[in-house]
Amino acid sequence: MSEPIRSFAEFWPYYLGEHRRPGTRALHLVGTSLSLCLVLAALLTGRWLLLLAALVCGYAFAWVGHFFIEHNRPATFRYPFWSFAADFKMWWVALTGRLSGELQRIQQPH
Repeated sequence: MSEPIRSFAEFWPYYLGEHRRPGTRALHLVGTSLSLCLVLAALLTGRWLLLLAALVCGYAFAWVGHFFIEHNRPATFRYPFWSFAADFKMWWVALTGRLSGELQRIQQPH
């Protein structure tokens, strides 16, 4: 990607393209789910260190997928905020059964 991405609408197809392998997406799904559980646990118990654990957990699972399965550099390094938002969008789209349609859509020639 040579030109900088200027909107989330532009970023989303790029993000999905960086997550082509099912194993990478599965690790993201697990990491994001565990992170959400840890955030909820922190809110319910007042154990605020769990928020740090949530952050580490989410990124650890994702980065393992990128470095060892996808063999690419996580989008977080270049687009941290959009990447964070896209993690949750991909999580929701996967849980609602729409991820395969999104992946097919980005593979269509424009």
